[in-house]
Amino acid sequence: VSGSAELSARPDRARVSLRLSSRKEAAEAARSSVSRRLQYIAHTARLHGIPEENMTVTEDFSREENTYQMEAEVCIIFNDFGKMQNVCNLLIEKLGTSVTINPPNFYHTPEAIDTLRRQVCVTAVGNMRRKAQEVCQLFGQALGKPLLIKEEETKEWGGHIDSHLSLSADSHTLQERIQNATAYASCRVFAAFEIKGKENRRSKL
Repeated sequence: VSGSAELSARPDRARVSLRLSSRKEAAEAARSSVSRRLQYIAHTARLHGIPEENMTVTEDFSREENTYQMEAEVCIIFNDFGKMQNVCNLLIEKLGTSVTINPPNFYHTPEAIDTLRRQVCVTAVGNMRRKAQEVCQLFGQALGKPLLIKEEETKEWGGHIDSHLSLSADSHTLQERIQNATAYASCRVFAAFEIKGKENRRSKL
């Protein structure tokens, strides 16, 4: 008997990139302007329970003619998309145009993909066993132990954000981006079962 299954898994992580910049005639003024906003972002993230290891900051300091430019990028990884929206909305509300928040990049952790692979295989085996039981019932037989179980085919697709999304991110909703990053897996399995004849109830009595 063969059996198959197809399952999907929504992304379990989102990476959000925020950009800050300041150009001043004095070096310290440029540094201070960006530093204050970085402190507020870190404070907001902590208030929402974001671990420090889920936040990275890179800074770039340069001089152009008679001015100094300070730039910073903050990357925050979220495993709660509702919390992600709350943090981003609050930062936009408080910092306004002084911060640029890029659309989130959704992805799967290796653990999430491994779980999907196991689940789709187990589901396919369960479907196959139910099919075998129903066939046995048609002939008045009982399903015995499996003699052989083999994975015949597995496929995975999706789980990536199309390149065009980054070019026109504003035209895609959050749900559309999540859907586009959803991973899919299918599995087909084969098994040979022992078939047992049902004993006559009178002989048991």
